[in-house]
Amino acid sequence: MPEQLDGAPVRRRQWGAERRTRPLDTLHERPSDRKLVSGRVAIILTIAFWLAYVIYTVIRQFLDSGAESFRFTTEAVSYLVVVTFLTFSALMHLVARQGAMERFSTHVRVPRAELDRHFAEGHEVPMTVLVPSYAEEPDVVATTLWSAALQEYPSLRIVLLVDDAPFPTDPETLDKLERTRAVAETIQTQLAAPSSRFQEALLSAEVEAANAPFASVDALRTLVEHHRWADAWLRRHAREHDVVDHVDRFFHDQVLVELADELRLTSEALEAAIVDAIDAGAAFTEITSARAVELQRRLAWTFTAEITTFERKRFANLSDEANKAMNLNAYIGLLGGAYAFEETASGTILRTVTDPEDADLVVPASDYVLTLDADSVLLRDYCLRLVYFLEQPENARVAVTQTPYSSFRGAATRIERLAGATTDIQHILHQGMSRHNATFWVGANAVIRTRALRDIEEVETVGGFEVKRYVQDRTVIEDTESSVDLGMHGWTLVNYPERLSYSATPPDFGSLIVQRRRWANGGLLILPKYIRQVRERRARGERVGIVEMSLRVNYMASIAWASFGLIFLLAYPYDSRLLSPMVLLAALPYFWLLSSDLKYCGYKRTDVFRIYGFNLILMPVNVAGVLKSIQQALTAKKIPFARTPKVRDRTASPALYVLAPYAMVVFSVFTFARDYQAQNWGNAVFAAFNALLAMYAIVAYIGVWNSVVDVWLWATSWMYYDPSARAAARAGRRAERIARKAVARGVVPETVSVRDTEDWRAVLYFGHRGGRMPVRHHADVVGASATTGAAATGAAATGAATTAAAATATATATATSSTPTDTERTAA
Repeated sequence: MPEQLDGAPVRRRQWGAERRTRPLDTLHERPSDRKLVSGRVAIILTIAFWLAYVIYTVIRQFLDSGAESFRFTTEAVSYLVVVTFLTFSALMHLVARQGAMERFSTHVRVPRAELDRHFAEGHEVPMTVLVPSYAEEPDVVATTLWSAALQEYPSLRIVLLVDDAPFPTDPETLDKLERTRAVAETIQTQLAAPSSRFQEALLSAEVEAANAPFASVDALRTLVEHHRWADAWLRRHAREHDVVDHVDRFFHDQVLVELADELRLTSEALEAAIVDAIDAGAAFTEITSARAVELQRRLAWTFTAEITTFERKRFANLSDEANKAMNLNAYIGLLGGAYAFEETASGTILRTVTDPEDADLVVPASDYVLTLDADSVLLRDYCLRLVYFLEQPENARVAVTQTPYSSFRGAATRIERLAGATTDIQHILHQGMSRHNATFWVGANAVIRTRALRDIEEVETVGGFEVKRYVQDRTVIEDTESSVDLGMHGWTLVNYPERLSYSATPPDFGSLIVQRRRWANGGLLILPKYIRQVRERRARGERVGIVEMSLRVNYMASIAWASFGLIFLLAYPYDSRLLSPMVLLAALPYFWLLSSDLKYCGYKRTDVFRIYGFNLILMPVNVAGVLKSIQQALTAKKIPFARTPKVRDRTASPALYVLAPYAMVVFSVFTFARDYQAQNWGNAVFAAFNALLAMYAIVAYIGVWNSVVDVWLWATSWMYYDPSARAAARAGRRAERIARKAVARGVVPETVSVRDTEDWRAVLYFGHRGGRMPVRHHADVVGASATTGAAATGAAATGAATTAAAATATATATATSSTPTDTERTAA
C-alpha cells in the first residue's frame, strides 16, 4: 500500500520514472566556444538545406515537367508550405536557443554583499505576493506560501487569493476549504518567534553599530548565536515536514535545508573572523559594523512576512468571472486603498473610505507585485535578485522580470518526467527570447512593476460597480496577451538568466490534456493585437527587428500550423517526387541540438524520440485548442478557463483524446502498407516511424489499461445520474404544467406590491426588476389560483436550483475547470 496524505493515496512510481532528485544548478553552465559555434552552424545548415530543397526539388520539378497537372501543382505548393512552416519553427527554436547560450556566456551573478548593500536601511520597496488558488490541496498551498515567506526581502506581504465558493454545502469540500484558509495563519504563527527575536536583535545591532565603525568580538558572537538559532529552527522544521513526493523532497532540500546550510556557513565564517581578532589580541574584528548589521538585517528579512488570505467571492462588487486573471485583478485593483464593509441585499460590498481608521479592510500600496501559482516554489533570493535587477537604471522601462520555471526532478511517472523535460527545454528557449527582446510573461511566477500595471489598466462598469482589468482574461493564456499590452505602452519584459523558480508538471495524461489544450488556445486571437503593437512602436520611432517579430509570431501561432501541417503529412499521400533527403537534413540540426540540450538538462539523448512520440499523441489536444480559438473568434464568447487538475490520484481523460492516438496508429499502419505496395518508400518509412513512436507513447504515457478504463467511463456515463437533479427536473416540469393550466383557465396574478414582497430590502436595493421579483397573491384569490401561484413561484425557484446543480455538476466533471457560479454563492 502506498503512503497516505490527507486520506489521498500517494502516486506509485512507474518503471522508467526519473531517479534523479537533485535539481539543476541555479547558475547555467557557461557554454563552451564549441557549443556556441555549433549553434550558429545549425542555424546556417537549416536555412541552407531548406533552400536546397526548394531549388533542387520543387523548382526543378516545375522546370523539368512544368505544371503537368492541377493535382501535382496543388500538392507541390501545399507540401512546400507545410515544410516551410515546420522548418521555420525549427529555425526559431535554434535562434532562441542560440540567444540563450549567448546570455549564459556573459551573465555574471551579483555578489550577496552588493544585494545587501543595495537594500540597506531606508531603501525598502514593498512587494505584495499574490498566490491565486482554486480547489488546491492545502499541503500544496502550504509549500508555496512557505517558499514565499522565507524570501530574503525587506518588506514582504503575501496574500493567498482563495477562489473557492465561500460557503460550500458539501462537508468534505468545506473541510478542505477551512484547512486551506488556515494555512496562512498557521505559517504566520510559526514565524512569530523567529521574527520577534531577529527584529529585536536588529534594533540592538543598529544601536551598537552607531557607536563603532567595526564590529566587536562580543557583537559578532551574538550574531553567530542568532545564525545558529536560525539554522536549528530551519532544520527542526525540515524534520517535521512530511516528505511524500519529489516536490516535498525539493522543498525539504532546496528551501529549508539549503537556507539552513547557508546560515551555518555564514556563522562559521563569522567564527573564523572572531578567532582572527582574538589571535591578534584585538577587541574589534575586521568586519565593519555596517556589514554586521546587514547580516542581522538579513535574518530579520528572511523570517518576517505578513501572510493573509483574501476571498473575492465574499464581496458582491468584485468580479467573479471564472478565471485566474480576474482573481488577480480583483485584488490588484484594491492595492493602496481602505474599504468598509456594507451589507446589501446582494451581499457584502466594499466601499472606499478616506480614513483608514474607519475601514474594515486596508490594502497597503506596493511598488511591486509578485504573481505566484499555488503549485510553484521559489528559491530564497528570488525576490531580492529580481527587484535588484529592476532597480538598475538601464532597466527603468522593464515592467516584468521572471525566471521561467524549471521542473521538479524525481517524477514518479514517465509522462511527468517527459513533460518536465519539455519544461526545462522551454526554460532555455525563453531565456533566448530575451536576447532578442521577444520575452513573454510565462505566468507561473513574475515580478511586476505596479506602475506598469496601472498603465495597462482597463475599467468597465458592470452592474453599477467598477471592474478593473490589468491581466487580460479575453483568452485563457492571459499572460501572453498582457505581454502584448505592456509592449503597446512602451514597456519591456526580461527573463532573469538563472534558475530560481520551479513548478509542478502534470503527472498523468488526463491533467496534461487540460494544460496543453489551454496552452494551444488563444495565440491566434492575440496575433492581430501584436501586429497593432508593432505598428504603434514603429510609429513612435522604435526599432522592431525581424528576429523579434519572427520569434513572437512563432510563439503565438506555431502550435496551429505545426499541428495542421503534421496532419497533412500524416494523412495525404503526396507524390514521391516531392520527397527529398533535403527535408530530413533541414530538420536534422534541430533534433541534433535538442538531444544535446536534453543531455545538458540531465536527461537522455534518446529522449528526443520519446518527445516526438509524445507530441504525436498530443496532436489532437493541440488541434482542439486551436479550434477553440477559432470558435471564440467566430462567436466572440470567452472560452472557460480550465485549471490543470492537481490531485494525488489519476485524472480521467476524455475518450476523444484517448481514441485519437489509436486511430493515428491504425492510419499510419494503413499508410505504410499502401505506400509499401506502391513502392513509395519515403512515405512508407515516415508512416512506419510515426506508427512505432506513437504506439510507444500510448503504452508509456497513456497506458493500455488506463485507455480501457477511460473509454469505459465515457461509454457508460449515460447509465449514471444524480437523483436529486432528476427529482428537481421532475418538480420543475410539474410546476410548468400547473402554471400552463392556470393560464388556460384565465387565472392571472395581481401586480406585486412592496407590502406583499417577502424581502423589502431587495426592493429598496434593486428596485423593480421587470417581473423577476418573487410574487405573493392576495387571500381573496380562489384556492386553485393560490395553489397555482405558489406552484409557479416554486417552479422559478426549482429552475434556479436545477441551473445551479447543473453548473456544479459540470464544474465537478471537468476536474476544477471553472470557478463556482453566482447561483452557488447566492444559494449559499
